[in-house]
Amino acid sequence: MIPKLIVHGGAWNFSKETEKVHQDGVKRAVEIIYPLLLDGMSALDAAEKAVNILEEDPTYDAGRGAFLNEIGEIELDAMIMDGRDLSFGAVAAIQNFLHPVSIARKVMEKTEHCLLVGRGAQSFAQAEGFSVLAPAELLTERELVFFQKIQHDTSFRTHHPFDLNKPSDTVGAVVMDHHGNLAAATSTGGTARKKLGRVGDSPIVGAGAYADNQLGAVSTTGWGESIMKVLLAKTLCDLFPKNSSMKAAVKAIGVLEKRVSGLGGVIGINAAGDYAFAHNTPKMAFAYANGPKEIVAKTKFE
Repeated sequence: MIPKLIVHGGAWNFSKETEKVHQDGVKRAVEIIYPLLLDGMSALDAAEKAVNILEEDPTYDAGRGAFLNEIGEIELDAMIMDGRDLSFGAVAAIQNFLHPVSIARKVMEKTEHCLLVGRGAQSFAQAEGFSVLAPAELLTERELVFFQKIQHDTSFRTHHPFDLNKPSDTVGAVVMDHHGNLAAATSTGGTARKKLGRVGDSPIVGAGAYADNQLGAVSTTGWGESIMKVLLAKTLCDLFPKNSSMKAAVKAIGVLEKRVSGLGGVIGINAAGDYAFAHNTPKMAFAYANGPKEIVAKTKFE
């Protein structure tokens, strides 16, 4: 199989001023990871490492640069899934770690469980040797200023940033390797001013991500409460067998919009290795490798 890699950096109504940095960030992740895929890197490794790059980039709402919750703290969610055997690992409401997706992978590989949250996830991550960071190392001036603006705004709702030109959201990656194996990973800081302990779609299997070698693999982004209601990632995977990849993506976003008035986007790869992407927000930052010499980066599905 010719390896495939597609990544996203969120589906929002971000401004023209921030569009280029969003596009450059996702393109950079593909530029770094795709050559490694061509050299034989596994789908699972590539999905994790691509998301790591985006978690480090303060442009996005994941790792460094994440939104603040209602008490001004950063809580992170992530998951990773292996399409070979449907194994997955996830963490939720975890604090002070740069790479929650890597902790999620350790949950998958080192425990009998699939999802760890809060204090338990914290303890597990430390036991596995992940470095605990000072909160200031994840906080950006952009998010601090935004939090101070909305902290006491009683009219604010968690889906409002879609309409406020806010330049951040969930990140994710979907990969097919030389062997035809699929993997998907998603990482997020969640929604702005969310309730303490709120968990969105990103660490929920079938919602924030899904990977099955027999169907395809998907990572989602957007308003998590709506995405969870329709299990958007699994919905798209189930549409792959009887639709072209792109038609399936459009249909999945149609389900999100029509059934629950949801807002978001999807990226994916079907079992044949065809890319899929769609969104119903004004923009979505995404990039993919179109062969070894061409990387396509966009901020809008056309």
